Amino acid sequence: MASGRRVLFICVHNSGRSQMAEAFLNLLAGGRFYAESAGFRPTAVYPPVIEVMQEQEIDLSGKKTKNAFEFYRQGRLYDFVITVCDESSENECPVFPGIVKRLNWPFPDPEKVTGTQEEKLAGIRRIRDSIKARIEDWLKEFQD
Repeated sequence: MASGRRVLFICVHNSGRSQMAEAFLNLLAGGRFYAESAGFRPTAVYPPVIEVMQEQEIDLSGKKTKNAFEFYRQGRLYDFVITVCDESSENECPVFPGIVKRLNWPFPDPEKVTGTQEEKLAGIRRIRDSIKARIEDWLKEFQD
């Protein structure tokens, strides 16, 4: 297990937003953080998310979705639990129990982006870039 502050990103299905956030934090934090992600109704990583993350040289193709409640049952503890559900899904977004710092960073659901395939990918790229920028900004809060 990596050292550093432990972070859990949660969204409903663990199929897009939380997967992207986990990957970016682990990539950009330089070992200062260890991120995981989960959902409370895990499905599968959304293929267009895999595609747009590959453009950033991040391979999510082998990633499996995980269940937040299973993490809780295992007694996993986190310094931060960050929900990334959009406002329309906020009532479905799970709350991870325990004594942690909770944050909410709402992002649109990649699976709800509509249009042609290229329009969908463009929309998911915007979500990806927003998640990356939010993590970069957040990491600046922890610079010594």
